[in-house]
Amino acid sequence: MSKSKNDLAWEAIFERYSLLDELAKNGRVSISSEKINEFRESRLMTKFDHRSQLPDLFGKHKLSILPTSRGTYEIGPFETFCDFNKDEIGIMSMPFRSDLESIDYKDITSESAAINCAFVCSILQDFTGEEALFPTVSGRMGSSSFEFTINSGSKKVKIDVENSQIEIDGGYEGENSLALIEAKNYISDDFLIRQLYYPYRLWSNKITKRVRPIFLTYSNGIFHLREYEFSAPELYNSIRLVQHKK
Repeated sequence: MSKSKNDLAWEAIFERYSLLDELAKNGRVSISSEKINEFRESRLMTKFDHRSQLPDLFGKHKLSILPTSRGTYEIGPFETFCDFNKDEIGIMSMPFRSDLESIDYKDITSESAAINCAFVCSILQDFTGEEALFPTVSGRMGSSSFEFTINSGSKKVKIDVENSQIEIDGGYEGENSLALIEAKNYISDDFLIRQLYYPYRLWSNKITKRVRPIFLTYSNGIFHLREYEFSAPELYNSIRLVQHKK
């Protein structure tokens, strides 16, 4: 099988900057977006939503990558992904609002449309138990500054984050909580914990209400919502499934 552009570019970066040697010595390595951009656009080189998307070199050496600011990344044997639960559950039927003509739950092609549909059909309200939800936050924003511990090989290491860019697909505030939603319009085996964790850390430090990380998957007319919590907020891998519904 031929190698992808990302595979070739990362191999060149590792060779140019002797990253495997530094990893063997220090267990982790920091790299700037400027160095990555010398070989290929960093935006394309660092977006891995699932384990299967990691470059061959990362998979071979059990490596992953996390952003620590708007221009720096940390590479190491970090456990950055979480497997989705596989237990089967029944599918609840929710009425679709017949008065809405501009959205069709059978023809949703984007993640934003999936969230909008879940909202107008009261799927989000039913799942969160919040009778009144209001869309309040979404889009790209800075993560603010925080530190956390992550599983790295056989040990745990501390990582400092300084205003890394994050993106929230949808944020809905109710009387008692703020639901932060990461959405995908396809089914996968796992997900990148960071997509829930960084927004969770940002908003947990900004508001007093409970922050609820929610992963929404839409496929073939079915919404699957999973709510997670971080039992130890400063530990990246303390993620735990709280509830899920279809």
